[in-house]
Amino acid sequence: MSFRTRLTLAAWLLAPALAAAADFPWPHGARAAVSLTYDDALDSQLDVAIPALDQYGLKGSFYLQLSNPAVGRRLDAWRRAAANGHELGNHSLFHQCSRSAPGHDWVQPQRDLDTTSAAQMQDQVLLGNTMLAAIDGRSERTYTVPCGDTLAAGASYLPGLRDSFVAIKVSGAAVTPSMAALDPYAVGVAAPQGLSGAQLIAIVQQAAAQGSMVNFTFHGVGGDYLSTSAQAHEELVRYLAAHRQLYWTDTFLNIMTYVKKQRGDH
Repeated sequence: MSFRTRLTLAAWLLAPALAAAADFPWPHGARAAVSLTYDDALDSQLDVAIPALDQYGLKGSFYLQLSNPAVGRRLDAWRRAAANGHELGNHSLFHQCSRSAPGHDWVQPQRDLDTTSAAQMQDQVLLGNTMLAAIDGRSERTYTVPCGDTLAAGASYLPGLRDSFVAIKVSGAAVTPSMAALDPYAVGVAAPQGLSGAQLIAIVQQAAAQGSMVNFTFHGVGGDYLSTSAQAHEELVRYLAAHRQLYWTDTFLNIMTYVKKQRGDH
């Protein structure tokens, strides 16, 4: 059975679930929203991911770790991406994570969230917004928490950021369980690594069956680290472009602005 045939069969099998899904009023009658995001400002995102998105006419969100040399070295490329409708999001200045968390031996002592106060982290993240505005000229922003670690020296630093962001992503599941219960400042996201195109597509089909949204955070695409192959990424992007009637694929900023308006959030 060909890959195309399998996808057609999967869509047919999903049809009853799509009809029964609890409706959230996505634009143009779409069954789900899809946020394709990319963390850390990696070269492969500029070289592989953005060309694929541009080829199929989709927009993604790129969360820049502003101390990454790739930001300054390729500033013009990031500026062009923003001018072309991609979102530049805040991923902090130094990507502080908790060094005491399992598997975090790689965290440098000077970038240890365990020894950074909540006030210090808030100051740095807000400075990141100023730096991003100097790149793309925009004032509205979203934030992705590095490593999903929200405690700075034992205290959550996110409450002090709420007024400065449209939405904030933390670790969690790729598919949002309930749009009605969603906290815009604790939106779950999953970081796929090594998944095939068919596996990625199955996740967005699950979101369509629930009438919900899916949030992917990629890192390397066809290179770098925590990588997804260029082929798998393109298969997903191509599928989303071919099924625009089912999936509203847009920047996380645009999706969450829409969600909050629909729900009457203040």
